[in-house]
Amino acid sequence: MPTSVTGTSTDSRLARAAERGFTLLELLVVVAIIGILVGAVVLSIGVVGPDREAEQEVQRLRGLIDLLHEDSLMQSRDYGLMLTTGGYRFYLYDYKQLKWLQVAGDRLLEEHALRKQLELGLVLDGKDVELEKKFETIDREKDVVPQVMILSSGELTPFGLHVARVGTNGHYTLTGELDGKLNVAEEGYAVR
Repeated sequence: MPTSVTGTSTDSRLARAAERGFTLLELLVVVAIIGILVGAVVLSIGVVGPDREAEQEVQRLRGLIDLLHEDSLMQSRDYGLMLTTGGYRFYLYDYKQLKWLQVAGDRLLEEHALRKQLELGLVLDGKDVELEKKFETIDREKDVVPQVMILSSGELTPFGLHVARVGTNGHYTLTGELDGKLNVAEEGYAVR
């Protein structure tokens, strides 16, 4: 094999192999590795950062309670909120039948199931309330009494409602005060 004065090979086969570049297979492997790394970073940010789905659920519920609080004052109606670990529904008190009835024909107030992996927790009078898992067990009862009441007098049952993803420490808390004021707080999420 001939070599030049500088010690490099002058063989044309080796020179062509060095100029050839990367094969398609090598490029695909590098792209796959980069994709896996980017996916891991995106997933880890989602786990440590705030949970957008939990935040959306707590904001939706806050908006509905706010709306019903206003409506109860204007229309002299009493509303109730019944919660399970996986969802909630609203009731209207019927003074003719003297019982709580589901609101018929209003899509906003019908039963709402939480997104998968989200769970509700309720605190009344400083104590955790044991929530049913599904509405089927509640529906068997003759007289349903909602846990949270939105009264036409402007009063609201004071409560703390937690919305969290199963298996994580972070959660959003919606608190309601007797005068109808609602507050949302974020707890347990890493600061960005």
